[in-house]
Amino acid sequence: MSIGKTGQILLADIGGTNARFAVSQGDQIGPIDYVKVADFPTVREAIADVLARRSGTGRPQRAVLAVAGPVTNNRCVMTNSPWVIDGNELQPALGFDSVHVLNDFEVVAWSLPALQPADLIPLGGQDGLPGEPLLVVGPGTGFGVSCLVERHGARLAVVTEAGHATLPAENEREERVIAWLRRRFSGHVSIERGALSGSGLQSLYEALAEVDGAQVPHRDAAAITKAALDGTCPISLAALEMFCAILGSVAGNLAVTFGARGGVYIAGGIAPRFPEFLAASAFRARFEAKGRFQDYLRNIPTRLVTKPDASFLGLKMFADHNPD
Repeated sequence: MSIGKTGQILLADIGGTNARFAVSQGDQIGPIDYVKVADFPTVREAIADVLARRSGTGRPQRAVLAVAGPVTNNRCVMTNSPWVIDGNELQPALGFDSVHVLNDFEVVAWSLPALQPADLIPLGGQDGLPGEPLLVVGPGTGFGVSCLVERHGARLAVVTEAGHATLPAENEREERVIAWLRRRFSGHVSIERGALSGSGLQSLYEALAEVDGAQVPHRDAAAITKAALDGTCPISLAALEMFCAILGSVAGNLAVTFGARGGVYIAGGIAPRFPEFLAASAFRARFEAKGRFQDYLRNIPTRLVTKPDASFLGLKMFADHNPD
């Protein structure tokens, strides 16, 4: 296994609205600085400001940046902000030895080996097999999927666009829901858009109302979740139940696709809001419901990630395994 340098490393988690920065040294990650993206015209100016405020504490030699967007050739054009994050430009401009730009869900995958029992809620299964792939799926604003693979002491996080694969149905009711969504979306219904995201949960709610002939008020994902959990809306409850069931099916599909016998982790901003509901739902039964491969799935552990700053663990893990 590669061991990282002992110098300081700038770690950053950059979204469309906010960016968070911390500095690691040795085994320690320092306090997190929060920056509003709108306050700085470029990421270079934001980083320069963070470093200036840390004057007197030493200067990081390297930087590892997680970004909420696709990364090509160490560069990301942010979707929801004017920032363009180009590691090859930032490195000489800010005097770093190196700058790595990673997709944010790639970073979540890197965090998985560093998570502790207190960071996780078990959702069924046995102990994962050491050295086997670790899969993370995350319903949130979108649906992220990444897999951490270890071979011969080297680790690689595989980033995917699995959220844009076709949404599967496993019973007649789900087929009716997806048929309605297919008409709404003029054809293809993706996992992300049709179910496993904030807007996806809203899609399920609206589709179920149409299928059941129910009159319901407009609700966003947060309001649907609240109405489901407090028992005030049967359609909201049905939507959240279907969300959890489909999450189980999709996670099981991806587990057999990647051979993720090390474990499957549920991250993202939605599921940690209702851990008890998820644990009592059809999630695990649907995860294992793969016919002749049911025994294969039964042995794979599923866990809910509850640690809010897991991305910084992932950034640190990446830096330690890629010492340049």
